[in-house]
Amino acid sequence: MRNILVSGGCGFIGSHLVDRLLGRSDIDRLVVVDNLWTGLRENISHIADPRLTLEVGDVEAFRSPLQFDEILHLASPASPSWYMREPVRVIKANVAGALNLLTLLKPGGRFCFTSTSEVYGDPSVNPQPESYRGSVDCTGPRSSYDESKRCTEALLFEAQRTSGIDVRVVRLFNVYGPRTRVDDGRAVSNFISQALTTGVLTVYGDGAQSRSWGYVDDIVDGLERFFWRDVISHRGPLNIGNDREISVLQVARYIAGLVPGSSIQHHPAMPQDPTNRRPDLTLARRILPGWEAGIPYEEGILRTLAWFREKLDGPKACAEDAVS
Repeated sequence: MRNILVSGGCGFIGSHLVDRLLGRSDIDRLVVVDNLWTGLRENISHIADPRLTLEVGDVEAFRSPLQFDEILHLASPASPSWYMREPVRVIKANVAGALNLLTLLKPGGRFCFTSTSEVYGDPSVNPQPESYRGSVDCTGPRSSYDESKRCTEALLFEAQRTSGIDVRVVRLFNVYGPRTRVDDGRAVSNFISQALTTGVLTVYGDGAQSRSWGYVDDIVDGLERFFWRDVISHRGPLNIGNDREISVLQVARYIAGLVPGSSIQHHPAMPQDPTNRRPDLTLARRILPGWEAGIPYEEGILRTLAWFREKLDGPKACAEDAVS
């Protein structure tokens, strides 16, 4: 039986991975470490499994008498509006968090890390293969996130080279879906929240910047297979995402069309916002045969919109029921 730790397990993607992990029969204990900075207790509140323990605190300071067979490190905000506010805290979560967690890994254990497409910076190559070394401004306003992810990748692959640990590193591309914070700040969640509240969707710049939007169920399918389910010798980095590239403005228009009365308002461009983002999935298709991000963004947005609507209307509906 195995002990597993998930840092950031109350977060958007982390909580979905916790659900999948608890479907395994070989787990004795699953420890979630989360300081609830961007994670939410409610993301795992539906779980009644006695194997699950939540430890509230910073991952870089976490201590445990246990040694873990598998560690999944996701503890970092991924939205520019969050990581630009507290850059030092972001760097600590990624780099110092990984350094601390490595001390809790059993000899020969597996360390899984969710890196990001942001390591490619504002790319001059499209789509971006794992071999592309990127175009990142190491002193720019996004550097706390971009560079701490890159540094953590370097740390893990060097630990693999010198200590022989089993590493799994993925680079995620613009994941969206249920359990995203209402105030998350990234495009899809921002547009949906705004459409359901103020009715005004804010597009930064002209909206021509493109992204590849991956619905969370598809992405977690890929993570589950790469992190533990499939027998794989490749250790990464591995792009995981949807390779259908769509502009931010096109997504805003689609969401505005789903909520009557919505409108779009343009604001000044965000600093150093990448112009394009699309994963080259050649390697993922070879390593994970049959896996695809198959849910089109139109369907994924409908599902996400329904979840946000229920979340935003819930307290209001309960109050109305109480009055009636």
